[in-house]
Amino acid sequence: MMDTLLDVEDLWVRFPSRQGVFDAVRGVSFTLGRERLGIVGESGSGKSMTGRAILRLIRPPGIVEAKQIALNGDNLMEKSEKDMRAVRGQKISMVMQDPKFSLNPVMTIGAQIIEAYRQHNRTNHADAYAKAVEMLQAVSIRDADRVMRAYPHEMSGGMGQRVMIAMMLIPNPQILIADEPTSALDVSVQRQVLDIMDGLVKERGMGLIFISHDLNLVADFCDRVLIMYAGRIVEVCEASKLSQAKHPYTRGLLNALPRLDAPRDHLEVLQRDPAWSTAPSVSGRVA
Repeated sequence: MMDTLLDVEDLWVRFPSRQGVFDAVRGVSFTLGRERLGIVGESGSGKSMTGRAILRLIRPPGIVEAKQIALNGDNLMEKSEKDMRAVRGQKISMVMQDPKFSLNPVMTIGAQIIEAYRQHNRTNHADAYAKAVEMLQAVSIRDADRVMRAYPHEMSGGMGQRVMIAMMLIPNPQILIADEPTSALDVSVQRQVLDIMDGLVKERGMGLIFISHDLNLVADFCDRVLIMYAGRIVEVCEASKLSQAKHPYTRGLLNALPRLDAPRDHLEVLQRDPAWSTAPSVSGRVA
């Protein structure tokens, strides 16, 4: 792939337990360019762990190992925790699933966005305030000055998610990792949030990792898709061709989806094959 932003090679995330070491992510490899890359799979398939591992957010006793997690050729695995603080937010940002658990309930929206901006930019409060208002307007929030003075509990789910997107994008990162950013939103607000993210990614030339369990949403929104099962990538395909996927796991997920154009009395139940969890992980790396 031309202009590769991120190159993840042979990523493992392990957790020791009383029964032995549990491998949450097993040998995952993929690249990310200036594109929208979807990662889909069931709960527990390793999607969120992969996103957190890229930012080295897995805390002890968790163990992250990889041949490389290279951002523009710079291996993040070789960086100290102090050096990673300059990467998180400024170069790679992550939007978590529920804004209610990501925003500080005792700080105003404005104070939190300003703090995120000044963490990576040497500027005065007035300039940071103006930048925060500009960013809120960029994510289609009306009356941004009022929202700056508001607290998180005064925001709806859609507003809270837009605030989180604004906060993560205000340092102007190269990559945005969005972990189920629309799962708690109704369909109309979901579409608005996706359109905002899509517009910002295209305008800024960013790379987006979109983590979701909604196959229809990913097929409609993303450029490429990685399908994960039991910590491994089992299939990689173009998002527009997701309905033509070949792997029996992906076919099972697709067949379990309700369809308005083809109603059925009963949805199919996914029949798992133990061989899926032992087969080598498929590479999502593009040359």
